[in-house]
Amino acid sequence: MNEASLDLLKSLVHTPSPSGFEGEVAKLYRDHAQRFAHRVTTDVMGNVTAVINPDAPLRFMYAGHMDEIGFIVHYIDADGFLFFSTIGGTDVATEIGQRVWVHGFERVEGVIGRKAIQTFNASDTSQTPTLKDLWIDIGATSREEAERVVKIGSSVTLQTDFATLLGSQVVGRAFDNKVGLFIAAEVLRNLADEGGIDKDVGIHLLGTVQEEIGSRGAQTAAFNLAPHVALAVDMGVAMDYPRARPEDQGRLDLGKGPALWQGPNTNPVVFELLRQAADKEAIPFQLMADGSTSPTDARLLQASRGGVATGVISVPLRYMHTPSEVMCLDDVEATVRLVCAFCRQLKPDTNFIPW
Repeated sequence: MNEASLDLLKSLVHTPSPSGFEGEVAKLYRDHAQRFAHRVTTDVMGNVTAVINPDAPLRFMYAGHMDEIGFIVHYIDADGFLFFSTIGGTDVATEIGQRVWVHGFERVEGVIGRKAIQTFNASDTSQTPTLKDLWIDIGATSREEAERVVKIGSSVTLQTDFATLLGSQVVGRAFDNKVGLFIAAEVLRNLADEGGIDKDVGIHLLGTVQEEIGSRGAQTAAFNLAPHVALAVDMGVAMDYPRARPEDQGRLDLGKGPALWQGPNTNPVVFELLRQAADKEAIPFQLMADGSTSPTDARLLQASRGGVATGVISVPLRYMHTPSEVMCLDDVEATVRLVCAFCRQLKPDTNFIPW
């Protein structure tokens, strides 16, 4: 990955965007997209759309959600400790002792606290803690002192750094799904620079909001756009680590390319176009299958209006929804190439009726 692209990825990852608080990362994507798109818009929900060929009759929608999991302050006690709720699904066991940013009237450092292990009863050692057992300590000594810098409703994000591991693997927070947003930005840049899109095909590359709490942004954006075909690009749960059980949900490995999903959530024509594009361009990919409802934006994209021909691509990710997610940059670049190749295959008369 070139230095400019890596810098963009780091910027997106470092920028806080819990569901409902996506404004800063939306601005980053919007500013980047202005350089390459024919049109960039933001709707009332906060979805950002960058478009190539905005007036074309065939409309393709890419959904990469901008939001991340996080927290929100719901109570400040008399001693200045902050009590909080989750935004999206988190693993409480990974959050104890983590440093956080509280985004109040100013950005304030804090730490997630819990009673000391030396004070545990026997029953405490066998129980998984809940959020009711935790608080955020910002160093305040009273409610009044805390309220000078934060408030009820302040969002909270984990304070962890982007770092490189061996090979092409990297670790950081919120790869789910800043990576999907980054891929949208890279697809836009590549298609704008290299062309190859039919003039009668509109490429609508969206950073969607509030996926982690129900894909609300994708639902409203799809209703407004009425796309004919769509891709949801998100992260997939890798199963290539000790004690994983791939027999439970399938095998997904880092470094072997993105996953193409099959099942009732995906249109068979879209799946075949993706597979053919990957084969033609020698792009590595993995096959996954799911017979239930997709946990991605595809769930609501597929059923919008009279139906949308939808595909799902997943970038393999270890330790999803924890402070230290791990992925392979090669998989990200392969996904960019695949989405670009898919877009170049689309024609205004492409028939997505499955049978």
